[in-house]
Amino acid sequence: MDIRPITDRYSVSPQISVEDVPAIAEAGYTKVICNRPNVEVPPSHQADAIEQAVRAAGMEFEVLELTHQTMTPNNVARQREMADCGSGKVLAYCASGTRCSVVWALGQCQDLAPDEILSKTAAAGYQLDGLRPTLEQLRKG
Repeated sequence: MDIRPITDRYSVSPQISVEDVPAIAEAGYTKVICNRPNVEVPPSHQADAIEQAVRAAGMEFEVLELTHQTMTPNNVARQREMADCGSGKVLAYCASGTRCSVVWALGQCQDLAPDEILSKTAAAGYQLDGLRPTLEQLRKG
């Protein structure tokens, strides 16, 4: 398991397994968001299996399957709402953590400058410089 904090409250990770859930709970996470479509993984790693383990460990679980085609403004807003709802730490996961980082970055344009957004994702190991024009456009409104 490779949890990478982007902020104090929002971290991303590559695909997690049922066996990772106790460590996620012990690390203080209160919500897990699955951004990986079920079609990408075997049944043992699909959202339903992970959800059962997450809820059994006392955490919340949300699903927002994301692909390049579904990275829409509505889904960006939905991810931000899911991440901001509640008071605890959130872990979002997908195949590598990149989609979770991109959706976070796109959702921060009203509050953070592109340089700050890209600095936070780079510190977590995600080089999203190709997003700069989009972030700048979103920042302008």
